[in-house]
Amino acid sequence: MSRHVTLPTSRTRSLLVLVPLLGSIALASACSTAEDSPDSTPSSAAPTTVGAATNPSDPPSSSASAPATIPTSAFVELPTELRKSPRRTTPVEEALPKLCANEFGTGGRQVTASAAMTVTYKKAGEPETNVPQGMIHQTIFTFEGDGASAYMARLRTAVQACPSYDHFGSPGTVKSRALSGVGDEALLLDRTWAATNLNGDRTGGSSSSQIAVARVDTTVTVFDDQGWEGTNGDPAMVDRVLRDGVRTIDAWQR
Repeated sequence: MSRHVTLPTSRTRSLLVLVPLLGSIALASACSTAEDSPDSTPSSAAPTTVGAATNPSDPPSSSASAPATIPTSAFVELPTELRKSPRRTTPVEEALPKLCANEFGTGGRQVTASAAMTVTYKKAGEPETNVPQGMIHQTIFTFEGDGASAYMARLRTAVQACPSYDHFGSPGTVKSRALSGVGDEALLLDRTWAATNLNGDRTGGSSSSQIAVARVDTTVTVFDDQGWEGTNGDPAMVDRVLRDGVRTIDAWQR
């Protein structure tokens, strides 16, 4: 076997030199392509944070970055002798009363928080086996700016425009009056309708219940008293929870 090795020709040597040179050029080109120039659009866009939608007609919210919350302690709790069952959370849309329309709704105007709870009450001293006397839905709204005062003004106007309404198929009437010495302002509504039995037949008499609304600074609370299974509500109970509710909210705000 021959020990001689054929040396590369001059053309072959040129190709061997050119190959690593082309590799270096390609690598440099790849690096420059991967790096975005200051004026170019990044190949992968950064995540975009989308803020909550706001209604252009609503005033700017100073508390939008830190939404308010309403604790359970802001709601009225009845004493044991008057409480048939513990208070429970209720959707606001179910807790608010309705007369001719959605008079007690806020329309989202300047509202920072809303919540509702329901308590079922009984007469003191009654046996536990007796049916409840009624239940009261309590709704609380917190507002920014003059939103609470504006809500009360709209409510008074809406109630005055609704002297009569349809109470689940029975004709009903509404009368309202201001209450003094309760919160910063308060309104009491008396509603009366044709009484019916459990079958829905009119009995010839009438039934009544009350709705109470009070403002405490930037907070409004609505109490809707409903007698058990369409019976009369309890005005004394409404007066009690209204005044207790105002004191409870005032203590919470402090």
